[in-house]
Amino acid sequence: MYPFFELPSFTSGMLIALIASFHILPSHLATGAFWFTVSVERDAIRRNRPELLDFLKKYTLFILLFCFVFGSLTGVGIWFSSTVASPRGISGLIHNYVWGWATEWVFFIIEIVTIYTYYYTFGKIGSRTHLRIGWIYAWAAWISMIIITGILSFMLSSGKWIETGGFFDGFFNRTYWPQLFMRTGLMFGIAGLYAIIVASRLDNLDVRKWITRKAAIWGIGGMAAAGFFCAWYLFSLPEAAKALLFEGTLPYLKKLGTVAIGSLAIVTTSFIIFGFMSPWRVNTVTGTILVLVLFAGIGAAEGIREGIRRPYVIDNYLYSNQIVAHDLPAKKVTAETVRFRTDGFLKNLFFVPDQIKDDPGSHPVEAGRIVILFQCGNCHALERGGIIRPLPALISRLGMNSPEELADYLLALESYPFMPPFVGTDEDRLAAGAYLASLVR
Repeated sequence: MYPFFELPSFTSGMLIALIASFHILPSHLATGAFWFTVSVERDAIRRNRPELLDFLKKYTLFILLFCFVFGSLTGVGIWFSSTVASPRGISGLIHNYVWGWATEWVFFIIEIVTIYTYYYTFGKIGSRTHLRIGWIYAWAAWISMIIITGILSFMLSSGKWIETGGFFDGFFNRTYWPQLFMRTGLMFGIAGLYAIIVASRLDNLDVRKWITRKAAIWGIGGMAAAGFFCAWYLFSLPEAAKALLFEGTLPYLKKLGTVAIGSLAIVTTSFIIFGFMSPWRVNTVTGTILVLVLFAGIGAAEGIREGIRRPYVIDNYLYSNQIVAHDLPAKKVTAETVRFRTDGFLKNLFFVPDQIKDDPGSHPVEAGRIVILFQCGNCHALERGGIIRPLPALISRLGMNSPEELADYLLALESYPFMPPFVGTDEDRLAAGAYLASLVR
């Protein structure tokens, strides 16, 4: 096990969630925007409307600044926060999909080269050559999405990979295609929304109306497609994930679903009313509010995706607390749960003082804090005023306050379908009970 990255009160899991949710806006804009861009540029060429190029320059500059500054920063932020918070999860993904990521980075480099070339060659090269550069960017960006979706969906539904360990057996899993098409629809919706914001700053009223109405059509189509393929995605979920989402096992997931659906409905309706029917009414403030509404919906959807994956960070392989859950003969990996229950959890941690490792009973509260931190700290705050699922509040609701009661309760964790089981010897468990009791004294 690696050292634990502790983020008091907030939890490392929430840090990743916030960065990842925001990253969807620039990353999906970067993926979808150039399909809209080349469509407008093609219209400008065919209809001989050079005035549309003014919008394209501003739109491309916006993509450059927003996607390749904030998008790049949050992309690095996801890698950094995920690596320190879930190093074994990242290790598992890299060991299986390093060539997938390498391929994705090749297309990302193509994106960087082509968007700079596209922006700085406006009016300096032939119009059709310029348009071809735009098409290269659009396809490269979408191919990046094709690749990264396989890795992300693998974490929720690992498919036959559990049996074979094969790259494509995990990549083309049951949720891959609906998730790819859902994200494709969403990228057109986000692209349409940002196009409306940029168009609202144009001085030419006719161009502004034309762009706004065209962007609204893209937005309506994208959001409708995202909603349709979201239904397919939900239908394709593993049975355990469906139970968590639809049977009320985790009630907060339904609330997040309401937020996500409400956000989709508000943005789609706004596309129809303000974008398509009365494009002159849209301004920067309206567009920014809709972006915030969309961000709330994306955050809720990401919360659902993370919630229904519980108790795993990689489906049927690695628990959310970094412990290998099951044997994986195809990769010559054995479950750690059995070994930790036999040898002891603390004894398998490298960065623990020998006195605590060899005799947890000599310092039960401190030993228990280490056990609880590793096995619960990714998803639960340990502080009384913690923001995310604080353990003191949960224990208070249980009405238990003795170390023995709480140690016995840890044995019941495996009866909860969304919780990793407690793993360790009786000494580990009694120490954990002593620490949990100290939280409510």
